[in-house]
Amino acid sequence: MKLNDNIVALATPSGAGAIAVIRVSGPDAIELVAPIFKAKSRKDLREQPSHTLHLGNIIDGERILDEVLVSVFHGPKSYTGENTIEISCHGSPYIQQEIIQLLIRKGCRSAEAGEFTLRAFLNGKMDLSQAEAVADLISSENQASHQMAMQQMRGGFSNEIQKLRQELLNFASLIELELDFAEEDVEFANRDQFKDLVSRIQHVLKRLIDSFAVGNVLKNGIPVAIVGEPNVGKSTLLNALLNEERAIVSEIAGTTRDTIEDEISIGGVGFRFIDTAGIRETEDVVESIGIKRTFEKISQAQVVLYLFDASRLSTSDRHPELVSGSSTSEDGNSPTLDQVKLEIEKIRNQFPQKPLVILANKVDKLSREARANLKSHISDLNTISAKSGEGVEDLQQKLLQFFNTGELRNNNTIVTNTRHYNALLSALEEINKVQEGLNNNLSGDLLAIDIREALHYFGEITGEITNDDLLGNIFANFCIGK
Repeated sequence: MKLNDNIVALATPSGAGAIAVIRVSGPDAIELVAPIFKAKSRKDLREQPSHTLHLGNIIDGERILDEVLVSVFHGPKSYTGENTIEISCHGSPYIQQEIIQLLIRKGCRSAEAGEFTLRAFLNGKMDLSQAEAVADLISSENQASHQMAMQQMRGGFSNEIQKLRQELLNFASLIELELDFAEEDVEFANRDQFKDLVSRIQHVLKRLIDSFAVGNVLKNGIPVAIVGEPNVGKSTLLNALLNEERAIVSEIAGTTRDTIEDEISIGGVGFRFIDTAGIRETEDVVESIGIKRTFEKISQAQVVLYLFDASRLSTSDRHPELVSGSSTSEDGNSPTLDQVKLEIEKIRNQFPQKPLVILANKVDKLSREARANLKSHISDLNTISAKSGEGVEDLQQKLLQFFNTGELRNNNTIVTNTRHYNALLSALEEINKVQEGLNNNLSGDLLAIDIREALHYFGEITGEITNDDLLGNIFANFCIGK
């Protein structure tokens, strides 16, 4: 794409609304808009100072298209660093297109996806990681993802990387200088100070890399799988968590034959709940596929909720006290406590790294004594009634506790971008080579090779080092008009 011409695009979502904003950017943006804008004050738009707002009409010849507000921004003090005009018009799709087509006839071209932000990057208004944060900010759907995007857009991540890169660059310059005086055998770069810097860089890189595990799930919504036997209330629990009738609830076992997903925000953090098919032995082909998908979803989830029906536990010689005051069925199909514990153990053994929350559902049908007895037999048991909502709020708070959001509260840098994560891994690998070289007293020319590689990966993050393919991939994911 050309980057020195004049571009136009709708900056607000398409469709009807109260108002719409049309953005124009380029060296002649003000010159192009001025002839088609008649201000109520009769002032010439070309003579107005930057960051001013003007009321008037957009005209096409003798025809008035709309009464609008025009914002004037002179480069470089604008979002793109270029002369920029923003036209706030009425939100009729017809009016929007009439104004855009008029501007195209006057010399603008339609902007590509992310082209305004690309120009902001190329004109030095923001670095590459900040530009990527713009897209994250637009797509943020909860407090956590919004806060992470804002922190990155303000340059928190960039500043941290830039500072390390500059310190490493200073030492690299000294080592490169040593190479010019190789015959004199002089040492400009203090090796002890360099070892301290390398150690500090390793510590920061490891912290940033570790933060990706938290940042990635917070950005995309933490997946939580709801599992258990058929007809224990999994779909009812999903509906209770979402506060809407999202899943079909039926007394017929095996109603849910595929996974159902939906996302909500709890305490500012996005959680994606997955209602799965009930786990049981079955000859039904469709239900078997659903059960297979259940285990796939468990493997993808960050947290597993195992649900069982406390009111249906059958009597046994070992635990007769559990059914005191309950409406227990003794039809031979109800599970015993030992069977429930065995199923819990199977999930723990198969997925040992995943937090497992054990939920005894339908406890509203149990006496207080039966509840207490049940808790004495299963450690870390949580009691709920998905139908009445009892215990659902406590469950939500428990889910929040699994994730260390202290870094968010302390405004620490959290990595959420896969490209940044891969670049950090590569930078750490090169820094480890530098440390190994220092420990083995390698010559400066060999150290310089690994230092240059580390600097390369630092530069990739902030955009000091880039190429057209990389920029194309990044900005292709932006919405048009941003």
